[in-house]
Amino acid sequence: MRVKIFAVAALAVAALAQNFDYRKQAVDLHDTGIEVRDVTFAGASGGRIGAYLVRPSGDLKSAPGVLFVHWYDPESHDSNRSQFLGQAIDLAHEGAVSLLIDTMWSDAEWFPRRNRNDDFKNSVEAVKDLRRALDVLLSQKGVDAKRVAYVGHDFGAMYGAVLSSVDRRVSAWALQAGTTSFSDWFLLGTRLSDAERQAVVDTLAPLDPVKHIAAAAPAPVFLQFGNKDPYVPGPRAEAFFKAAKEPKKMQYYDAGHGLNAKAVADRQQWLREQLKLTAAH
Repeated sequence: MRVKIFAVAALAVAALAQNFDYRKQAVDLHDTGIEVRDVTFAGASGGRIGAYLVRPSGDLKSAPGVLFVHWYDPESHDSNRSQFLGQAIDLAHEGAVSLLIDTMWSDAEWFPRRNRNDDFKNSVEAVKDLRRALDVLLSQKGVDAKRVAYVGHDFGAMYGAVLSSVDRRVSAWALQAGTTSFSDWFLLGTRLSDAERQAVVDTLAPLDPVKHIAAAAPAPVFLQFGNKDPYVPGPRAEAFFKAAKEPKKMQYYDAGHGLNAKAVADRQQWLREQLKLTAAH
């Protein structure tokens, strides 16, 4: 009986194999004209920072640059420098050079394992590393220093707002789902007394993004928020927008903290306009 069962199974496998037949033909490999390099560079205070450098292949005479800084969502596969990779590749087809960097929050376990007493110091270091990332982006041959955009989501948006007050090299800011104060998030999940919580708020207050975003002007700012975002309720989004100076734009989406495809499409179009990109590259 066992032999018969094996024979029947073998026939079934053989019949199934016919479904996988295909006609062999030339491989027809095409070069997309885009380079995606996995690189590291020296951090502002030592160590190495991993990054993707995305650019059109060949010599560039005048290319805009984009610095992408990802969000923190330990449950998501793209809570790291890969978040914006597809978007950077799309922009490279139109002539842009992009740098997508690792951050302290690239580690999914960073938030629960961090030393809360180091939040201020580590935040300062994070902004210094963003300045260093701009150094790297602008050092790329052919990048136009007058056309540089910053794109940041979540912590990437918040540290970007702080960066805007200490570095004038960015000409367009696209920030998504950032809240007004770092303590809003650094206090999540903590069990502290009222006095201890207030001490955290006071310590981090000088870094509050809402206190820095006005310095982005006269560079345009595009703020994007989800109307179902549990971490950035409407009043905080409105306060962020109010603190920014003209030229500025804000858009809500029917989405949560991660936003949606419409937000991506709107942002890409906004970047094309600000950086004067064309599909002719």
